[in-house]
Amino acid sequence: MAGTWGTVGAANGPVNAGTMLLLTDGTVLCHDEPNTPTVSGSNRWYKLSPDQNGHYDTGTWTQLHNGPNSPLYFACSVLNDGRVFIAGGEYNGTNAQVELLAAQIYDPLTDHWTTIGTPAGWTQIGDAPSAVLNDGRVLLGDLGSKRSAIYDPVANTWTAVGTNKDDPRCTEETWVLLPDQTVLALECDNQPKAEKYLIAADKWVPAGSTPVTLVDTFSDEIGAALGLPDGRVFCIGATGNTALYQLPALASQPGTWAAGPSFPVLVKGLTTGAKDAPAALLPNGRVLCLVGPYDPPGGTWGTPVTFFEYDPVANTLTQVPPASNNGGSPFSSRVMLLPTGQVLHTDGSATVAIYSPDGAPDPTWRPSITSVPTALSPGSTYTLHGRQINGLSQAVIYGDEGSMATNYPIVQITSTATGAVTYCRTHGHSTMGIQTGAVVHSTSFTVPAGAGLGAAELRVIANGIASAPVSIALTHKRWKELKLEIKETKELIKWEHENLKLVFEDLRKINEGDWRERLGDEGWNEVVAQLVARSDELETEVRSLRSFITKEERPEVGQPIAAKVIGPVSAREQAPPPKPPKTAPKKRSAKKPAKKPAATTAKTGGPSTSRASRARRSR
Repeated sequence: MAGTWGTVGAANGPVNAGTMLLLTDGTVLCHDEPNTPTVSGSNRWYKLSPDQNGHYDTGTWTQLHNGPNSPLYFACSVLNDGRVFIAGGEYNGTNAQVELLAAQIYDPLTDHWTTIGTPAGWTQIGDAPSAVLNDGRVLLGDLGSKRSAIYDPVANTWTAVGTNKDDPRCTEETWVLLPDQTVLALECDNQPKAEKYLIAADKWVPAGSTPVTLVDTFSDEIGAALGLPDGRVFCIGATGNTALYQLPALASQPGTWAAGPSFPVLVKGLTTGAKDAPAALLPNGRVLCLVGPYDPPGGTWGTPVTFFEYDPVANTLTQVPPASNNGGSPFSSRVMLLPTGQVLHTDGSATVAIYSPDGAPDPTWRPSITSVPTALSPGSTYTLHGRQINGLSQAVIYGDEGSMATNYPIVQITSTATGAVTYCRTHGHSTMGIQTGAVVHSTSFTVPAGAGLGAAELRVIANGIASAPVSIALTHKRWKELKLEIKETKELIKWEHENLKLVFEDLRKINEGDWRERLGDEGWNEVVAQLVARSDELETEVRSLRSFITKEERPEVGQPIAAKVIGPVSAREQAPPPKPPKTAPKKRSAKKPAKKPAATTAKTGGPSTSRASRARRSR
């Protein structure tokens, strides 16, 4: 079965919705990307926020501060600290292909853009390939040479790396982060060859050759490639072919390749391919692929966009219903995987479609929480530890320039009483790697200042797959206040224990001596009745005192709490001294009180297929 499509109904969004990135607070950053004969790109950025129930189709748009440039087709990534890295641009607001040499950082906390430096000696960045490495740095490729550079967001520095790359140019290559801490690159000038960048060794090594042609030789274009939950990489060609890469036992080894299924012919005489196109790994383990029918020698780009799901288990491609905004070419589309497991689709128009896939994730793919504070205060920051909190894949990618990965933890809080959903901004992840297995990793998260109070459930989400919930409480109380309440509770429990002891001590004393001589049968029955009544009264009183004292009764922190004095049982005051019993009577068994429960387009621009509107590279 296939999923279903809907649309985002929010008003006041971008007129030409294009590149999207999932911010670590659950909102979606979206670039306004016009592409006309005279205008290509803009400096306008928007943010889509889900509604109070966590729904994105009924969310709201907010326009953000304009960026310093107006790029179209550029490198982009979400960083370890939650900021956004943007570099280059094939165009910069006009129809001139400039291969912009520029880079900037966007900070969602301050809604502020900061211009940063570019790699030393470079003259262009344009639509360069890139990938966020497992340690949080960003690997960037040079369009016109085999040079690569790494940006360190902490030090704000660039370092030249990987000088031994095989492909003479990095242009149009698709780069994929692998679980063995390497980056797979499908060579476009040297196809069908592939190579890998070994991060630790700072060198490129061969990764074999694809068994089928994936690169369109007329344009050097290729489609997306994504890691699968089983560790393989699914690569989508512009030629209608697909291929699967299997990791080797040692990272320095080439690995192996196998041919995947081919896309069916949609229009007679045309190739059904992903000529610059996005893809997303769905929570159900299948891959949402975007392709279109085009004429390779004619240099067309193909319309309309057709959607398929690749099933890694069956090794099949199945066509699924189209989105409402599928009128353009695949290169004009962008997709984004949401924390809900749904996928947004943009095509350079004002319409944003949303795909709800069927099925569910394999339980073994879920992230798990090993520790997290359970008493949280709005506005405060905490640390969550868990396994697989970065997911099993980068999950979202666009052929070359758009590295819009979502392999970082998202923290979601759901109110037990109302079902309201709150996302907490995460930052400082201990890794940006994938398929980390049983290793415990961590992230910091900040609870929004306006988060509602009360009982709730907390989950960590990676690539649209949520962990099992942890019960928490949102409160304005600080730790000092909570310690006071704990102390009060302990005192009440002690008081209860001591007074129950008094009741049964009375019973023991009355059992001593000759009760028949002192009381007679009727007197004894009266005393037992009094004790039973007193025990029931005490149990009722204790239950009422088991809750924390009310806010009105609570003293200021540090103020001593007045002790409550409990008077003796009247039967003990009136009973005469006992005599040794001739026959010991049966004792009444004491009922143990119940325990208190634990608190617990052009590329993105519409249907135009002319080279003037796309103005692709000629270098």
